[in-house]
Amino acid sequence: MQKERKTSMEKWMDLSGKVMIVTGGSQGIGEHVVKTLRNNGAAVVVADLRNNETFEKDENIFFVECNVADKKSVDSMMEQVIKKYGKIDGLLNNAGVSRPRLLVDFYGKRPEYELSEEDFDFMVNVNQKGVFLCSQAAARYMIKQKSGVIVNMSSEAGMQGSKGQSCYSGTKGAVLSYTMSWAKELGPYNIRVVGVAPSINERTPMNNDAAFEALAYTRGQDKNNVSSDYEKVIPMGRPGKLDEVADLICYLMSDRASYISGTTVNISGAKSTR
Repeated sequence: MQKERKTSMEKWMDLSGKVMIVTGGSQGIGEHVVKTLRNNGAAVVVADLRNNETFEKDENIFFVECNVADKKSVDSMMEQVIKKYGKIDGLLNNAGVSRPRLLVDFYGKRPEYELSEEDFDFMVNVNQKGVFLCSQAAARYMIKQKSGVIVNMSSEAGMQGSKGQSCYSGTKGAVLSYTMSWAKELGPYNIRVVGVAPSINERTPMNNDAAFEALAYTRGQDKNNVSSDYEKVIPMGRPGKLDEVADLICYLMSDRASYISGTTVNISGAKSTR
């Protein structure tokens, strides 16, 4: 049944001939998006600090080493994409980092989990500056083409805030504002800008054991129960699947979503409605 659903979806969206860039595409949600875009016929550029070995055999997946927080690196990546394909149809700003931190360690036991300037700069540079640099560079080419779509990865945390993740939430809140503002600026050039805001999903490398331990401390929880506590507050009773997020992003990057722009789509199993 799952295979039939995928086959039907692939025929319906058909991204043949499209060139899509996925930052942070080597792992986590990005990896699933890359696979979904390819299954729908797109040529995919993986812009990341390291390659995913499973992609190397696919001639329609082009890896470019890129640090999204560095302008020269981003500009070089975009130039390589244009040299190879001659256009950019879509950009997914997926690369992101998180360090659970308290504004003040009021528990007084783990000072390393108090937000430092270095933590702040690390998250802002990747999650906020990186989105700006990549979007600006891609938009320069899209304006000439008079077509394109930029999808920004936000988060439920950017909409509602999150205890122990104030800086991360702040960067994702900025992404929400970027999405609305850039959609208004770029709309006259037939460029859409859309956001996606996932909530609690299957584990990814960003949500490793160290991150869970830090998050549990900032929330006064047992690190072994953080995941199960999350599931209790999700009305649908389970975390989201990475493929579900990838399917949404693929749809938003397709021509089937040709009139969707300037909004951020929440994908949280109704958690964000509570």
